[in-house]
This record gives sequence, structure tokens and C-alpha cells, in this order.
Amino acid sequence: MRRTLKLNKSIRDLPFVLSRRQALARRLAAKRIAVFLDYDGTLTPIVDKPEMAVLAPSMRALVKALADRLPVAIVSGRDRQDVHRLVGLDSLIYAGSHGLDIAGPIAAAYDGCGEYREMLVEAGNRLRRELTNVGGVLVECKRCSVAVHYRLVPEPERPRVMAAVDAVLAGQTELRATAGNMVIEIQPKVNWNKGKAVSWILQALNLETADVVPIFIGDDITDEDAFAAIDGRGIGVVVTGPEANRATAAGYRIDGPEEVGVFLRFLAEMNGSESGN
Repeated sequence: MRRTLKLNKSIRDLPFVLSRRQALARRLAAKRIAVFLDYDGTLTPIVDKPEMAVLAPSMRALVKALADRLPVAIVSGRDRQDVHRLVGLDSLIYAGSHGLDIAGPIAAAYDGCGEYREMLVEAGNRLRRELTNVGGVLVECKRCSVAVHYRLVPEPERPRVMAAVDAVLAGQTELRATAGNMVIEIQPKVNWNKGKAVSWILQALNLETADVVPIFIGDDITDEDAFAAIDGRGIGVVVTGPEANRATAAGYRIDGPEEVGVFLRFLAEMNGSESGN
């Protein structure tokens, strides 16, 4: 069962993280930092189709510079292998499918979806059949989930998409649906999310001590689990978008991938000269 998050702040009321760099530099001095990044909407702009979200060479260079100094993980709803291919850096940890599939330069990998593969394939195939006449819908069958993208579906047709998902899940006890940014994800019904993935990675890297400050940057509602997981010890930065009025567990906000790049450069430069990471 998905736990209820305490989202008691509005995104629009959060301070801009770039305006607090001096205060953050003081807070992070002599600390060890681990950075966690969403991909779509964070490192790349939100686009109409998943294959259009291509990482800019300048952003790749910034992520690499940061990863040369401290641990960096990409935590995405995409398939792990897909986001690894898009980022193209082997020095990072990749957590795909909202953290159900984790691998990289760590001692062990995490596979939380192997036993659900057959169910997911069946659900994806059925959704493709039932939605074949709905224009603009994209059913993406991934290793650990089925993503139903409806950004390009005309508004009057969207209830048909929701009804098809409900029909596929009717009587299903092993799978669940979660909402994202203009997408519905069918996933294994397990007690796991991006927040659990962040905690698992920190433990795998022996970074659960008080001198470690985890930083998570993301834009999606699914990133709220990660913001909540590090609340009180880390820094959550939400990337603003069309839902700027929604509640969040993040502590700061930032406006789009371009500003994310500025913040990553700040972290890299600070850690290159001061923190000893």
C-alpha cells in the first residue's frame, strides 16, 4: 500500500535554490554530498514523446564533472538501460523504473520486478489492444512497468484511457497504477518507490552517516517520495512546471533544466575546492 505523504508546502511558496547558494555553501561545508537526479523535466525539458528527451552535451558535461567529484545517481521512471543510454556516463548509478531496477558502480544491484515481468507484459499487450483506436496515446512496455502516456490525447478522449487502465487492473492484486506527469504507470504492487531507492543507494554506498547530505532534484509527483525520504537531513529541490501550485515535500524550487545546470555547476565547483569529496 502506498503511504500518505506529508505535503504541506506549495511549490510556489518555496525559495529559489539559486538565490540561497551562499547559505547552502555554508551548510554543506565539511559535509559529504550525494546527488540524485530525475531525468525527464530535470536534466531535459518535458517533451511530447519520450524519445525526444535528448540530453544536451553541455548538461552531460556538467553531470560528468559532478560525478568526478562525488556520488551521483539518476533516479528515473524510465527503464534503467534506457536512461543509462541517454545519459551515457558509466560512472553514475542508475535507478530505473522509479527505483525498482538499480545498478552501477556499487557492490550489488537491486531487482525488484523480476517475478512480475509476465504480468506486466500481459497488461501492456492488453492495453495496446484496448487503446488502439485512441489517437495520441502511447503505451510503453518497460522492464518493470507499463507507462501509458496521454499528453497528446485530446481531452475528451482521456477518460477512455483511464477506463482502459481500470479495466486491466480490475481484480488484479499484484499490480497497481500510479500517476505521473501526463502518464499512468502500471507497476508491481510493492512497498517501493524513489524514496526507498534513494535510501537503498545511500546504504549501498555507506553514506547513511550524519555527515552526509543527500540532494534530490526532480520535477514529477513521483519524486515526492524521494523528497520525503531525505526531509530533515537532505536538500530537496523541485523543478517547477505547470503544476506550480501543488503541494510538495521539497525545500527549494528551481525553474527548469537550464537552472538545474547552473546549480550542478555550483555543486561541482564547491566540491572541487572545499569539501574534499
